[in-house]
Amino acid sequence: MRREGIGAGTDLLDLCTGTGALALHAARLGARVTAVDISRRAVASARLNTAFARLPVTVCRGDLLRALPGRTFDAVVSNPPYVPAPGLSLPRHRAGRSWDAGPDGRMILDRICDDAFTALRPGGLLLLVQSGLSRPQETVARLSAAGLDVSVTDRVTIPFGPVTRGRAGWLRARGLLGDRLDREELVVIRARKE
Repeated sequence: MRREGIGAGTDLLDLCTGTGALALHAARLGARVTAVDISRRAVASARLNTAFARLPVTVCRGDLLRALPGRTFDAVVSNPPYVPAPGLSLPRHRAGRSWDAGPDGRMILDRICDDAFTALRPGGLLLLVQSGLSRPQETVARLSAAGLDVSVTDRVTIPFGPVTRGRAGWLRARGLLGDRLDREELVVIRARKE
């Protein structure tokens, strides 16, 4: 966010805020921040964290952009659920809601891609984190097809966390791990509305 010039005067939305880490960082940079999450626990946590930090972040409970109909932003940031998981629906309760995103890991990513163009003001920026397990090339293609200028700006390979490690057998059986034994790539996708 710092590299992208997020700061005073930036009207920023943090989708899938969780504990509010991205929202808090943006607020510290001076942005006017709205944070959204569907989980009651996440919203409570984000509200507590912003209160403790004494930062002006508006935290809303809702389903992605449906929580803020008609609103547009200078920037949208998101670290959404993106881990492939067994089952055809998203979890409705518990911690799995924070990372499980359907059999291909794209149930939330696709919705963000489909709504990003209308959520951004002219010149607006989307920064989206996702795993290589959930096909970043598809995110790039969807955002490009929506009319955004898209690139992968950052890549890092990390050891599997406990969630991915715990379902490595299932991921391998589905062909999602390829030759990876215990590491996954995370990427940051940048999309600009011209």
